[in-house]
Amino acid sequence: MQMSEPAEMSHVAKPTAERRRRTTRRRSTPTVTLAEPRGLCWGAERAVRFVERALDLHGSTVYVRREIAHSGELVRHLERLGARFVDSEREIPDGAVCVFSVHGVSPAVRAEAERRSLRVIDATCPLVAGLHQQVSQVAAAGRTVLLIGDAEHEELQGLRGEAPNRTVVVTSVADVADLAIPVDTPLAYLTQTTLSQDQTAEIVEAVRARFTDLVALATDSVCQASQQRENGVKSLSSRCDVVLVVGPADSTETARLLEVAGHAGARAHLVPEGDQVRADWLTGATSVGVTSADTPDSVVDEVLDQLDELGFKHVWVDRTALADIPPLDPGRLPAQSSPAPAQSPAPAPRAAQQPAVPAVPPVVLSAQPTRPVFPGQPALSAK
Repeated sequence: MQMSEPAEMSHVAKPTAERRRRTTRRRSTPTVTLAEPRGLCWGAERAVRFVERALDLHGSTVYVRREIAHSGELVRHLERLGARFVDSEREIPDGAVCVFSVHGVSPAVRAEAERRSLRVIDATCPLVAGLHQQVSQVAAAGRTVLLIGDAEHEELQGLRGEAPNRTVVVTSVADVADLAIPVDTPLAYLTQTTLSQDQTAEIVEAVRARFTDLVALATDSVCQASQQRENGVKSLSSRCDVVLVVGPADSTETARLLEVAGHAGARAHLVPEGDQVRADWLTGATSVGVTSADTPDSVVDEVLDQLDELGFKHVWVDRTALADIPPLDPGRLPAQSSPAPAQSPAPAPRAAQQPAVPAVPPVVLSAQPTRPVFPGQPALSAK
């Protein structure tokens, strides 16, 4: 029987003529459904291109501070090209070329790089760079900033450096309850870009419910690619017998996709490398979903090749998650939990009670940096 293609799905192929021919025929089982989007976000791809361009210009004298993105495959790729990865800018010889990773760095790191006359190439994600500006401005206006996310993640470490005495990391709802901060303290909050709205929503609600003088910064700071990947794996879980998540074992985004697939009821497995699909995972399965995080499509191609050898020869793309995702709406801030006694004068409107917060410029994602990122060279296009 001829099977019709779901409206939100389309034929896809690996980039080979043979697979393209196969996927134009009648769909049959067993099949592979490939999530889109998947893999690296725009910021990570941009950062990798920066390093590749730097290597073209400077050869093996290019140093990269920390992993350019959380992908062992990318690190190995760039090391093969000659990049040298270090944990600290202090390990880099004075005057050498230094690339800052996609996650950003603190002002202290920038100052040390300047002191050592390092030729800095800033590959910080523009979204993260915008958050640095916001934290600095709002903290200077007298607010303490709650950073919702992982205290050990490089992104939050860099953001804390903008105002060490006015930033607090919050990792859970329990942390919100344990904060030794008066409820009327002037606060602001933002969320780590690599966490989805699903991961941060409960913490955000707990913050809103407890504190009365609150400003929401960059409520669209969640990286859209992270949210779309989660939506994509939910769609795969509803369609497929087995879901394979391709990516590094130490990646928080990979772990999150596995968690989402498991909660959706799928038989989910991690595939750290392209040749590590186990045949017993596919026992009884006629449909396999594949997604990825923090890993290039070349590794996904290897997974598809292995699935092909195991009999899953027809590949489809699920583009359900490409629908626009609206930013988290901060809504109205909650009223004070303890109303004033009836005989007390009515409190002034909250807007009048709060100190003025400077306007924070919006985060603009641009495919072209506004200033040169390579010493003596034109600005590098991210395309």
